[in-house]
Amino acid sequence: MFNEVFAIGDSIIHRIDPRYKVVAAVVFSMVVAVSYRFPTLLAALFAAVLLTLAAHLNLKAVGRRLLVVSGFLVLLWILLPVTFKGDALARIGPLTVTRPGVVMAAQISLKSIAILLAFIALITTMNFSTLGHALDRLHLSGKFVHILLMTYRYIFVIEQEYQRMVRAAKIRGFRPGTNLHTYRTFAYFVAMLFVRAASRADRVYRAMRCRGFNGRLYCLAEFPPHRSSWVFAGIMTVAVTALVMLEWGMIT
Repeated sequence: MFNEVFAIGDSIIHRIDPRYKVVAAVVFSMVVAVSYRFPTLLAALFAAVLLTLAAHLNLKAVGRRLLVVSGFLVLLWILLPVTFKGDALARIGPLTVTRPGVVMAAQISLKSIAILLAFIALITTMNFSTLGHALDRLHLSGKFVHILLMTYRYIFVIEQEYQRMVRAAKIRGFRPGTNLHTYRTFAYFVAMLFVRAASRADRVYRAMRCRGFNGRLYCLAEFPPHRSSWVFAGIMTVAVTALVMLEWGMIT
């Protein structure tokens, strides 16, 4: 299973209605993604950090997840300053570091970190099944939600099938290398995964039909209205409105 370590907690963020958190994360990310002014991006990063702190998350675990984008950001800082045309800031041998390249790299870095922190604070503080049912309550396509939940459930079953085949191959003396036998063996693994996945899908479908499945997955969790959710919605509305006003020059 995916490590849902952040889904366990009793912070104020954990207690907020999942639907509000999904909407807030999406709207916040959209506003940050189309913003370019540094005051807006810095304010968005500050808001994302506050959300992370309010969720009482393990900061070391959050830092490890930020490393997911660190390689991408490092690559941007290496390439953009020397490939963008514009005013030169410095020269490193034959390379010219330009102001537009540095500005673009900084903007992308701030956007990426702010959006990732917001999603960590708002989305990962609920388990995956709750996220799926929250999307269903938001009237997202039922087929999309079912595919999402079923994929989450059975991707681990497929992974177990793959590990079982790998163990069987190792017991028979298989050692991967750069040769035709290795390529043929891994092609066999992929083909067998498709065969076994199709066979299991048919069995699961028949089992669900026997249990009365009518094309809808029901959630036993309730999302009752709560004052904290309304307060959170009001705060996020004010924060996003402030970001919009900062970006489009309504606040100087």
